[in-house]
Amino acid sequence: MKIILLEDVKSLGKKGEIVNVSDGYARNAILPKKLGVEATSKNLNDLKLQNQHADKVAAENLENAKELAKVVEQQKVVIKIKSGEGGRIFGSVSTKEIAQETKAQTGLDLDKKKMQLPEAIKALGTYEVPVKLHPKVTAKLTVQVVEG
Repeated sequence: MKIILLEDVKSLGKKGEIVNVSDGYARNAILPKKLGVEATSKNLNDLKLQNQHADKVAAENLENAKELAKVVEQQKVVIKIKSGEGGRIFGSVSTKEIAQETKAQTGLDLDKKKMQLPEAIKALGTYEVPVKLHPKVTAKLTVQVVEG
């Protein structure tokens, strides 16, 4: 019997796949637990429409991320922090502080977990902070650390 999986099933397949299973397994395990539905023409058409919708949403998300990347790359965030001799700062600037200052200064709400600092910022200066907005889109936010 052909089944369209509605959930990921271990050792059988992923959501949205069409798999062949024995009639008994389908009747006794897959269908009662609502892990899948029978692959009728109506259900196959519904799956096709869902896939088209998912592709459209993914394309829209990618476009939105690209537009946001353009906006982020034009921004410059200034962080004021106490410093000692030679431009060394007390402590370090974290992604949390960068996210808070970005929201306060530019109004952009960037997730601190999406900022990828190669190493902690421990000195005054200007830094490029990569921000992963989408799996295919990474923007560079300019952060200037000054004494304050």
